[in-house]
Amino acid sequence: MRVFREKAGRGGKVVTIVRGLDGDLAAVASDLKRHCGAGGSVKGDAVEIQGDHREKVAARLRASGHTVKLAGG
Repeated sequence: MRVFREKAGRGGKVVTIVRGLDGDLAAVASDLKRHCGAGGSVKGDAVEIQGDHREKVAARLRASGHTVKLAGG
């Protein structure tokens, strides 16, 4: 699974994107939003969290037993 930071096409706002998750994306998104204290959503096969929370998201997913790679700038 990969955790990206993306800004293009979002009016200059930064979004953290998690791709490659299996299972219930809505439950994972809800947990990550609560952990980061930010909004977000599930879009297609990706979870989007508002703001640059790559390190927090990666640490939370690793604690849940996932293998995580940071990707993107």
